[in-house]
Amino acid sequence: MANNGLSKTEKKVAFSLASVFGLRMMGLFMIMPVFALYGQHLQGFSPLWVGIAIGAYGLTQAVLQIPMGILSDKYGRKPIILIGLLVFAIGSVVAAMADSIYGVVAGRAMQGMGAIAAAVLALAADLTRDEQRTKVMAIIGMCIGFSFALSLLVGPIVAQHLGLSGLFAMTAGLALLGMVIVQLLVPNPISQAPKGDTVAAPAKLKAMLKDPQLFRLDAGIFILHLVLTAVFVALPLDLVDAGLVKEKHWMLYFPAFIGAFFLMVPLIIIGVKKKNTKATFQIALLIMMVALASMALFANSLVVLSAAIVLFFTGFNYLEASLPSLIAKFCPVGDKGSAMGVYSTSQFLGAFCGGLLGGGAYQWVGAAGVFAVAFGLMFIWLLLTLGMENPVLLKSYTLEAEVEGKEQARSMATELSQLPGVVEAIVVLEEKVAYLKVDEHFDLRQARAVLGSVN
Repeated sequence: MANNGLSKTEKKVAFSLASVFGLRMMGLFMIMPVFALYGQHLQGFSPLWVGIAIGAYGLTQAVLQIPMGILSDKYGRKPIILIGLLVFAIGSVVAAMADSIYGVVAGRAMQGMGAIAAAVLALAADLTRDEQRTKVMAIIGMCIGFSFALSLLVGPIVAQHLGLSGLFAMTAGLALLGMVIVQLLVPNPISQAPKGDTVAAPAKLKAMLKDPQLFRLDAGIFILHLVLTAVFVALPLDLVDAGLVKEKHWMLYFPAFIGAFFLMVPLIIIGVKKKNTKATFQIALLIMMVALASMALFANSLVVLSAAIVLFFTGFNYLEASLPSLIAKFCPVGDKGSAMGVYSTSQFLGAFCGGLLGGGAYQWVGAAGVFAVAFGLMFIWLLLTLGMENPVLLKSYTLEAEVEGKEQARSMATELSQLPGVVEAIVVLEEKVAYLKVDEHFDLRQARAVLGSVN
């Protein structure tokens, strides 16, 4: 039977993984508006070491995303996610106990070693059908955006009452809560892709790096997070210059994020109905460019800056939600972990470079210069999208699968994946269903015959 809405499993996947991602990213985001203010008591404190502490996280994340993605292909998504969250929690404790900036740098670097983004996004792709994946990734993307907005509200409050060490301790607690969610709420997939596509290999990794469509997406996420980080180096200072005292910044950020979520919905609807991802993608880029141009040209107008922030995050949230879904559609079947590893490496490397660029550009040319450079980078991305293709939408089926135990489920997934026209077969034990991603050569009767023979 065909299913046009999110299934029970897909809803569970979307909200459980979004919660895990959101809790973890909130632990990162809460530090951004308070670290330079509340870390001045640390031995060896200096603006340079503040930048290193923030960059250490992104750098270690970037280095380990590909290895962790490959490991998730080989050993399973959930074990790698749990290990990564544990390492993140340990790093948070190290940072909380530090009395010097160097100890905080060590803790932040250890936090980055818990690189789970690739495995989380790959698991989301494993457990969702092709035509529903954008919705699931949009939920995850919106949760990340909401966690950013909430962090700008919660971070200063927690730091004011508990100090920097208390903030890092809270971050460790959020990571442990994420582990509980992964273990108890996230379904366990049994998937089988065509032979030869299940284990990532260096040759395949090299091929993915050379793929023009994947390259455009990886370059895009690099630019997106570079721009995000650079903008938030300059924007808070610019808002103060425009007359908004720092204690009231959360009163602007939070409603701006909420408004951006609502404005993002029409973009998603248009993209799905028109089946033209490329055009909608480019509209989102143009929206962000308008926002950046407004920030650069009207830096002294609080009203214009407020409107620009809403537009900025409207485009950002759509792109953040769309990019991982497109990666999953363009990458070789069975290599989502490796493809997501390249993607996430680009994302965190962009954040690391954005901090350096934002700080340097602000020092030399001011906030307007930061926004102008960001505008130029977005224009380069827009040019890259000219050669972008619309992904081929495969048809998906949800079939009842009355199986007991992993071995029977694995046998069913293997037989289904060998049928003509089946691109990917996923069996979820908890819901007793089989998800099939198929092309025009698929024969539903053959699939039902396999289900009957296994049962």
